[in-house]
Amino acid sequence: MRTVLALLCLAVYCAAQQPVPCKSPEQWEGRIYRSDRSKDFAEIGKVSYDETNRRVRIIEEVEIGTTRDYYDTLYLHNINREYKFNFKTKQCNVTMLTRPFRPFGVPPFAKFLFEAEVGAAGVPGESLIAQTWDGEFEDKSRFITTVTYPDCVPLNSGFYSNDTGFVQSDFFDISLGISDPMAFIPPQECNTK
Repeated sequence: MRTVLALLCLAVYCAAQQPVPCKSPEQWEGRIYRSDRSKDFAEIGKVSYDETNRRVRIIEEVEIGTTRDYYDTLYLHNINREYKFNFKTKQCNVTMLTRPFRPFGVPPFAKFLFEAEVGAAGVPGESLIAQTWDGEFEDKSRFITTVTYPDCVPLNSGFYSNDTGFVQSDFFDISLGISDPMAFIPPQECNTK
């Protein structure tokens, strides 16, 4: 009987050690590198992210094969609208967003995969702890995301769906908050009269 009780206590203790999804910062700015090798696609840009209001702005350089373009793309999931201004052609496309907002952080239903030290292990100030999580959204699309621990700042995110294939995003130079209060105002060239 004591053995069964001891094993039960050990199981409860081990289950209590399982990490739970962390809450990522809801507003931040930084840089993004996104790629999809199957489509010979890469982009690098400046990102402004507002999870609270479901808004994302990316000022980006996009390379598809040997073609290079420059865009200011504003995703306003709060009103289901996307503004995409092409800096080269000076054209703006305004379309309805049909895909749902996907947070760059860890969704509350994510499953913990592993934790690792990134950088020079054991050297103060030269490394950080990262946690990797994965899961599946309601529409059966899959994600994997890596964040810092304990602050839960996004480092990397992978997304797969039948429509998009696998797209990987890396985040860096992140600062908390939104420095430009106009970051989520559509480009002036996109105003329709």
